[in-house]
Amino acid sequence: MGIFDFLSGEFIDVIHWTDDTRDTMVWRFEREDHEIKYGAKLTVREGQAAVFVHEGQLADVFTPGLYMLETNNMPVLTTLQHWDHGFRSPFKSEIYFVNTTRFHDLKWGTKNPVILRDPEFGPTRIRAYGTYSVRVTDPARFLVEIVGTDGEFTMDEISYQIRNIIVQEFSRVIAGAGIPVLDMAANTDDLGRLVAAEVSKTLAGYGLAMPEFYIENISLPHPVEKALDKRTSLGLAGDLGQFTRYSAAEAMTSAAQAPAGGGMAAGLGAGMGMAIGAQMGPWGAIPAPVQPPPPPVEHVWHIAENGQTRGPFSRATMGRMAADGSLRRETHVWTPGQDGWLRAEDVRELAQLFTVAPPPPPPGV
Repeated sequence: MGIFDFLSGEFIDVIHWTDDTRDTMVWRFEREDHEIKYGAKLTVREGQAAVFVHEGQLADVFTPGLYMLETNNMPVLTTLQHWDHGFRSPFKSEIYFVNTTRFHDLKWGTKNPVILRDPEFGPTRIRAYGTYSVRVTDPARFLVEIVGTDGEFTMDEISYQIRNIIVQEFSRVIAGAGIPVLDMAANTDDLGRLVAAEVSKTLAGYGLAMPEFYIENISLPHPVEKALDKRTSLGLAGDLGQFTRYSAAEAMTSAAQAPAGGGMAAGLGAGMGMAIGAQMGPWGAIPAPVQPPPPPVEHVWHIAENGQTRGPFSRATMGRMAADGSLRRETHVWTPGQDGWLRAEDVRELAQLFTVAPPPPPPGV
């Protein structure tokens, strides 16, 4: 038997790959010393692609089908190797099988809250999570950019990077969309398409695509949710009187279910109800708070003497002028709202300034 006959029968001539792990993206066909027989049969199934690497250089990509590894159907490899068509020896090459089916039900979520400016609540924070699917669309680029020489590459090895890309693009899209937080649930479909389109631009450089992207939930931080629940409760309760009666009934029910139990709890609940009822007055009505009277208006006065006017003067100043004699009973005075000029003694507020001593007693007393 000649040397070529020996080499022709030395190696298995069928190269194929079946996978049941559901998470393997790339698998390298292992052959001792990477020697593949000339004329071997390469079987590429649906949902797969085979990348042929010869001496470190990517030679060809095979889509689903059956191939004979010969120089006449591998022109790139022929150029690299400069084979003579009669040479039948094994050649040192590697074949990487790439899974081109969808990897679905992959999880994503925001590790930290996303800060945005809501038109109703102002600056606020939200969290979100959902699922997505990804598939290899360019096996050669994916092998060069991501896999390298890894003999078995799984989805877990790149899922963390994809999640980071998703969160980055989601944060940017959601902050620039201007959609109110309360309306986001009705717009998750549109938001999902926007995020998937932006993420796909980055994944295209890896030879990947994102055919599906879903936003399952968008939530607010716990303190904001509590404030929103309280606001919703007030809206459902209607007016303040109904809300107060509702709160009183809740307090009485909680007191009755307290560990104290029995008459003590019932008495406590009844006492709370009576106290609230006394504050409310008639059933269904809440007494309006008593408003203080308006502050008194202090008048200012003008004085007319010798055809000229002076002022305005406050009442305290008028009192000092009455004491030193510059303001007399017959002096004409005027204040805003008064009908014309009057003598000071005819104005009740100023007449009191001249009553320094009591008048003389009436005759015969």
